[in-house]
Amino acid sequence: MDHEAFFRQQLDGLRAEGRYRIFAELERRSGSFPKATRYDGDDQSEVTVWCSNDYLGMGQNPAVIDAMHKALDKCGAGAGGTRNISGTNHYHVLLERELADLHGKESALLFTSGYVSNWAALGTIASKLPKCVVFSDALNHASMIEGIRQSRAEKHLFAHNDPEDLDRKLAQVEPGRAKLVAFESVYSMDGDIAPIAEICDVADKHGAMTYLDEVHAVGLYGPRGGGVAEREGLMHRLTLIEGTLGKAFGVVGGYIAASTALCDFVRSFASGFIFTTALPPAIAAGALTSIRHLKTSDAERLTQRDRVAKVRARLDAAGIPHLRNPSHIVPVMVGDPIICKQITDTLLRDWSIYVQPINYPTVPRGTERLRITPGPLHSDADIDYLMEALTTIWARLGDMQKLAAE
Repeated sequence: MDHEAFFRQQLDGLRAEGRYRIFAELERRSGSFPKATRYDGDDQSEVTVWCSNDYLGMGQNPAVIDAMHKALDKCGAGAGGTRNISGTNHYHVLLERELADLHGKESALLFTSGYVSNWAALGTIASKLPKCVVFSDALNHASMIEGIRQSRAEKHLFAHNDPEDLDRKLAQVEPGRAKLVAFESVYSMDGDIAPIAEICDVADKHGAMTYLDEVHAVGLYGPRGGGVAEREGLMHRLTLIEGTLGKAFGVVGGYIAASTALCDFVRSFASGFIFTTALPPAIAAGALTSIRHLKTSDAERLTQRDRVAKVRARLDAAGIPHLRNPSHIVPVMVGDPIICKQITDTLLRDWSIYVQPINYPTVPRGTERLRITPGPLHSDADIDYLMEALTTIWARLGDMQKLAAE
């Protein structure tokens, strides 16, 4: 077999569909984000980033950066090993305590990313519980899907954010079997929010455990940034809460928070935890400082909500279609992969605005979009300029559609 020819053929297929992904080479500017330097070969230019998951700009927070510098000077660059073999640093222990407190749980466990925490925790729990049946929301993240798949447990999808469908499916499983309901709070592409209380009611009715992914909510919702479950007073009803350090907290890493026994169980059996190098101490120190700051400061959250409201109002005034939702995510709907890429290319080339096109398989075909994430560091002038660009481009959308059809 000509392996290289196969690889090229598959990549050519992505290009023909308009789904081939091109990474923008950026250099975030400490202290001036959302401005960044874009590298294009030998050329450099300034761009404004409108699609970052650093939702609150905590990756630019001076206290976070200072904490990381101090830990780097104190501990060096890396952890030096897995958590079991010389890699458990004091900062890891402090951070896990802080995360447990954030979610009102007995314990927490760190992972190298949010993807790994979902994959490892779900894969371990569902594979080890005897005859476990997993009920997964139809729009769950790829990391949750992969963890459940790896567990080889029996799996049932329930309709997105539909407690009644979940109830029907749980009722079909014989009593006494281990059951796990896995879902998210904020869904990152549509920006909708799960009916957590209703899902917990159904799970309790059938004796099922609940696994809530708060990746796109931690830091952003609740009086201390504990997520949607904290905002709604429901953290005590969740068996396990999973989150990330790489979005609103501004660094990198993932975690779970649950009972002492459950966290210890995952710690002791999850290969994705046992056999990987621990997070660098400087990362843990930065996350620790970020979480402590957002537990007491509401300024970032309030400013972000103001920015989101202004962008949505301006989109409405301009007649530009966007999905309405109760979260901080603003999906501007395009519906065609080629046109979506043309729009983002035009924004970058002509307006120095960076928004990544979102295409299949991240979203279903026909729902391609721009995923805009206004943050507290976007100024009124940034919003004005973004809207000028989008309004100009939308006026030319007919010409783009003709080109895409040719």
